[in-house]
Amino acid sequence: MPNAKLDPIDRMILAELQGDGRMTNVELAKRVGISAPPCLRRVRTLEEAGFIRGYHADVDARALGFEVQVFAMVGLQSQAEADLSRFEERCRNWPLVRECHMLNGEVDFILKCVAPDLSTFQTFLTEQLTAAENVGSVKTSLVIRDAKDEPGVPFDVLEARMAAEA
Repeated sequence: MPNAKLDPIDRMILAELQGDGRMTNVELAKRVGISAPPCLRRVRTLEEAGFIRGYHADVDARALGFEVQVFAMVGLQSQAEADLSRFEERCRNWPLVRECHMLNGEVDFILKCVAPDLSTFQTFLTEQLTAAENVGSVKTSLVIRDAKDEPGVPFDVLEARMAAEA
């Protein structure tokens, strides 16, 4: 189990930082019930171990003028590992693609894309995505509204599972 090396305080630190990555170390230490120096050491250890990948602001794309959000389901002509890797690299270089996930089943990848308007997305779709090497099919779905957008993991579910295993 990947989280076996995390103790309850580590998990509390992760849960608190997931909810508010801007809090001070002193506030974090207070919330998890330890003093500030060991709390900072634990945070640094969690960062070094890769449990914390970074810190960012949760920006409102629509408020910033990115009115269009689209999910694109992409089918490749070849699923050889080299071809999959090339497509993933291409996705990392397309600014409009914000997420890229490889799937099993009928669709090889699902991409979450944002654009300021439909015309910009259409240009990306026709000139870059569908024109890309090895792309066999693309189906798109325009997002009408967001019902839920939660980052991270549900720590309460993790804690319940850990308690059941104990």
